[in-house]
Amino acid sequence: MPGTSIDFPTLRLIGWPYAGLPEDPAWAGAFAAHPRAKPARVSEQHRSGYVVADGPEAAIKAESLPEWQKPRFPSHERAAVGDWVLLEGSASGRSRIVALLPRHTSIKRGAAGEHYHQQVIAANVDTVFIVCGLDDDFNPRRIERYLMLVGGGGAEPVVVLTKADQTDYAPDAVETLAELAAQRITVCAVNAKDPLSVASLHGWLGAGRTAVLVGSSGAGKSTLTNTLLGIDKMKTAAVRENDSRGRHTTTHRALIPLPSGACLIDTPGMRELKPTGEEELAESGFADIEALAEQCKFRDCSHQTEPGCAVRAAIEAGDIDEERFLNYLKLRDEVAAAADKLAARLAQANIKTGGRPTAKRSDDKYGRH
Repeated sequence: MPGTSIDFPTLRLIGWPYAGLPEDPAWAGAFAAHPRAKPARVSEQHRSGYVVADGPEAAIKAESLPEWQKPRFPSHERAAVGDWVLLEGSASGRSRIVALLPRHTSIKRGAAGEHYHQQVIAANVDTVFIVCGLDDDFNPRRIERYLMLVGGGGAEPVVVLTKADQTDYAPDAVETLAELAAQRITVCAVNAKDPLSVASLHGWLGAGRTAVLVGSSGAGKSTLTNTLLGIDKMKTAAVRENDSRGRHTTTHRALIPLPSGACLIDTPGMRELKPTGEEELAESGFADIEALAEQCKFRDCSHQTEPGCAVRAAIEAGDIDEERFLNYLKLRDEVAAAADKLAARLAQANIKTGGRPTAKRSDDKYGRH
């Protein structure tokens, strides 16, 4: 029987979601197909291979599946940090990945460049901490862009405003994000160096849970990681005085077990935050605007000068911030354009395999604009 020698209590310390063998039929099927394999979690992803773990102190170098090494293999179908894989020993004694277990959640972005590609930032996460410094790094529009990437991925977003000890602006910043808080998106202001202040995040870091930190370089992600760990494990650096931007002290994604039994994934700062076309803006901090749009007199309302526009009425009444609405329109159009690219990509792939297109085009998702 597969899994009889597997130490599941130890796996739980790095986020294994079950008390024993997997209940998910797809995961159970993978176990049945590889009866000699054992589960492990990807803690680091490198060009030459992976580092995986089967416990909090483990660091096992593992060879990837051969097809993952092909130049045109979709990058989002390769294992990413946070993924669960099945390992077997090779003839040379090295561990090799034989299966990637399906993701329960993920946070992805569109990769840089003209061609459509997806990049997985982290997999199988319960919470996404969107970290933003309360200095010149504070940017509500960029926070909304991060929320867009989280929307539809299955994880809970939490906005973490760091450097609360360095400014008197923290209450005002939280108030600026009141429209997000009204949609049950938690906004926390913390001093990332103070364990008592950071304790406000412990509710999302219980045993068996996984969180990922995303945000600009210099926002305080590595400092936050060190405080949660209780040791200075991650390298940190001061931000530039002229623009509060940081250097890339974190150079790759890494999964780090915490004393609480949770796992934390630290990530490098990201400059480009392109949608994949799979995002749901109603789950991205814009549920109120999407709900109002459903009340407009015309289905294809552009929310500009049309009569009976519920969105314009809310803006004029001061219930919706106009800058936030304009950012919503921008992100909506970006998601729609990415959805078209995704649909075309899937249609082309399905033609090659004799299937039918499965992705919705942007007209189906958002209507014509």
